[in-house]
Amino acid sequence: MKRQGIAEALRDGIAEEMTRDPSVFCIGEDIGVPGGWGGAFTVTLGLAEKFPGRIIDTPIAELGFTGVAVGAAMMGMRPIADVQYGDFLFLASDQLINNAAKLRYMSGGTVKVPLVMRAPIGATGRGSQHAQSMERYFTGVPGLKVVAVSTAYDAKGMLKAAVRDDNPVMIFEHKLLYGSKGARAEPGAVDATSEIPDDDYVVPLDRAVVRREGTHVTILGWLLMAHFAQAAAAQLAAEGIEAEVIDVRSLSPIDYETIGASVRKTGRVVIVEEGPKTGGVSAEIAAGIMEHCADSLQAPVTRVASADVPVPFTPILENAYRPDVPRIVAAVRQLVGS
Repeated sequence: MKRQGIAEALRDGIAEEMTRDPSVFCIGEDIGVPGGWGGAFTVTLGLAEKFPGRIIDTPIAELGFTGVAVGAAMMGMRPIADVQYGDFLFLASDQLINNAAKLRYMSGGTVKVPLVMRAPIGATGRGSQHAQSMERYFTGVPGLKVVAVSTAYDAKGMLKAAVRDDNPVMIFEHKLLYGSKGARAEPGAVDATSEIPDDDYVVPLDRAVVRREGTHVTILGWLLMAHFAQAAAAQLAAEGIEAEVIDVRSLSPIDYETIGASVRKTGRVVIVEEGPKTGGVSAEIAAGIMEHCADSLQAPVTRVASADVPVPFTPILENAYRPDVPRIVAAVRQLVGS
């Protein structure tokens, strides 16, 4: 066992999969530049020296290198592609939505697209075009699997599971959870380190996980909000409110079995999402809860999300924009008292 942050765990997971399977390679911007950071957040640092010719640097052209990755996957390779910032997925979306997601279906299963697309997201003082919660735009695309990792253990295990999957998988990672050091250390970073087994392991791509058990209310979150939810639950416990915290983790498909079991136990639900409330993932989960276990609800589902505005640039406004522990605590208090 060794304790690692998300960036380190992802790096080791990539290295292990490249060692295990010669068809695995990485493609993206500045991921193997000599003297560079190893991508925007150090995930591929040092891999170019270990795997010559399999860490492929590209121009700043997201549509182009995503198309290369999709084509390589169709021909039997297993590419791991990443963008410097998740916001740039808008440029790659034609390849992801119209090709990667659809070609297995359109070919009657004769064409597989085992593509892994990694993307850092979340507000971190970089302004509206480098801070969006991009998962909301891809969870409704049939043919794509979408996961969001909040611990190093999950990051490595889900990365390895995604590489071995014959379908395209999008992995979203929060910039405040990487645990990167040195020049890429993030102000306001949250500890997402885990004890990582030395042995090979994978984490299922379709399962949520209960991070804290409780009986009075269920709090659902993912990425940074999963950590804020746990901090809120700890504060609420001191007040006698026992919150069950579920890290949704798998955003497409959504694990309504785990979520439903918790809802039937607690009868109350708070969903926490960093992105804007309108049209977000929390809206989809709320609708799913109504379809699967409405009879168990003792109060309407509550959502805590960001305002329907672009992400502000200044730290004061950014902190006011994004949900935090006090807002989660307040929402739970109001719901439990209803």
